[in-house]
Amino acid sequence: MEFPATGRRVLITGASRGLGRAAAHAFAANGDLVAVHYGTREDDARHTLAALPGSGHVLVGGDLSDPAVAAEVAGRAADGLGGIDVLVNNAAVMRGPHSLPGTPYEEWVAVWQQHVAVNLLATAQISHLAGRRMIDAGNGGRIVNIGSRGAFRGEPDHPAYGATKAAVHALGQSLAVSLAPYGIGVASVAPGFFETERVADRLSGAEGEAIRAQSPFGRVASPDEIAAAVLWLASPAAEWSSGTVIDLNGASYLRT
Repeated sequence: MEFPATGRRVLITGASRGLGRAAAHAFAANGDLVAVHYGTREDDARHTLAALPGSGHVLVGGDLSDPAVAAEVAGRAADGLGGIDVLVNNAAVMRGPHSLPGTPYEEWVAVWQQHVAVNLLATAQISHLAGRRMIDAGNGGRIVNIGSRGAFRGEPDHPAYGATKAAVHALGQSLAVSLAPYGIGVASVAPGFFETERVADRLSGAEGEAIRAQSPFGRVASPDEIAAAVLWLASPAAEWSSGTVIDLNGASYLRT
């Protein structure tokens, strides 16, 4: 895997805040150029961009679930960075509880369609767009997918989220096999609970103690801890980890 002298060109989807923001900072601090993607949170994304160390980073917005818009996002990122060497598929939705017993059919259908469109299809589409650029450039590359512990242990209150994250893991393993001949490694991480703005109310409320108790460490992860694993999986040293799904859940759920 060869990189330009200016560092890797990294597209991170859903980088306006949370894990995406932490990953953007980790890559930028490593000397890489980052395209900060956002769907709707432009102000947050601009804050992420402004706080990145180094220069040459770019901002790209757009709804990746629309194939035409996804193509525009990939094009603007590649133009702004001079190419794409690394893709981090972080953009995702996790809508409110939608357990089967408690959700009307019409709402159930709408929630599933949204999760599939954003979490799975958008990931597949931007992976194709970035992956083809990596193949054409002939320098190898990396794709790192953000999955979830919920893909393995189940998400009874958020089944569409758990199912689409399981599909993202499977997609990554399929791409790992098909892209290896081009020097492109593909891997996924499966985080457990970690601190983000989205879950701050849950962690500070009555539910917080029970959530922290899921791990024998008695806490949840920080976004920086997850971002550190993403950064390593995108490194040249991680080629032999292609196809893996790394659990990052503080021993809160152990797969066999």
